[in-house]
Amino acid sequence: MDKLRIGYIGLGVMGGALAKRLLREHKLTVFDLSPERRAEFAALGATVVDSPAAVGAASDIVLTCLPTSAQVKQVIFGDNDGLIRGMKPGGLIVDQTSGATAATRAMAAELAGTGIELIDGPVSGGPRGADAGTIAIMVGGTPEQYSRVEPVLTVISPNVAHVGPLGAGHTLKAVNNMMSAANRLLAFEAVSIAAANGLDPKVVIDVINKSSGRNNATLNVFPQNIFTDDFHARFTMALMEKDVALAAELAGEKFQHLTLTPLILRNYRMGIDRFGRDGDIHDMLRFYEEAGGAPVAKQQLGS
Repeated sequence: MDKLRIGYIGLGVMGGALAKRLLREHKLTVFDLSPERRAEFAALGATVVDSPAAVGAASDIVLTCLPTSAQVKQVIFGDNDGLIRGMKPGGLIVDQTSGATAATRAMAAELAGTGIELIDGPVSGGPRGADAGTIAIMVGGTPEQYSRVEPVLTVISPNVAHVGPLGAGHTLKAVNNMMSAANRLLAFEAVSIAAANGLDPKVVIDVINKSSGRNNATLNVFPQNIFTDDFHARFTMALMEKDVALAAELAGEKFQHLTLTPLILRNYRMGIDRFGRDGDIHDMLRFYEEAGGAPVAKQQLGS
């Protein structure tokens, strides 16, 4: 029987994959707003409760994975059912959301005096990486907090790193996601330019992946999604726009003379305008296909 009591809040595409990894070795108490997600985890053997407060009451360590820091704040401090209404002093919250550094530090400060601590532990590698146990986990907190949570996180993946003090994980995740967002768009643009000039997109990717321009988009996105029937990333325009905006916020005025991050942000906002906030980030390829007048993806627009 587990001596360490663990909870998880937020069982969406990413949080659900991470929580399933934990279920391999730990009993979990979980909560999600979705009845379907709650039923799925009940069938997997998790203890499903009806509020964040109930998760807190049953847990020593609670992990959260939600769309935004604002939702994390509501989960922690909610007037009637927030985590702190049930969690006892000594409890530790590990936020795996792609959150805002400043918001995380503010929440930790607000928790001061309650005996409950908050650290950040966002992830990168997508649901595939979570399922495979290869995802990167970036932890911001004190060495003592990291030592406490590291054995739990290594059940999810061995690729766990203590990257600095509170907020450092969210900072690193923001700049990583900004790079990922940029590389994806650049790969879409490069392959579309080549296709518009008569090249076979598959040949282009094959050669780029043996050359200096290769990146995650060319190595993984194109072969796994763009050139297959599994086109979509299952990651929304709104979430990517949020992540790039977090990087832009961290840059502040120091980088105003540089243009790449604002340009990336503008492009994803253009995607939101056309495809909606729930549009998939791979739909951004459609702009480049249309500009070049040549198809790139196996699944064409409207299919």
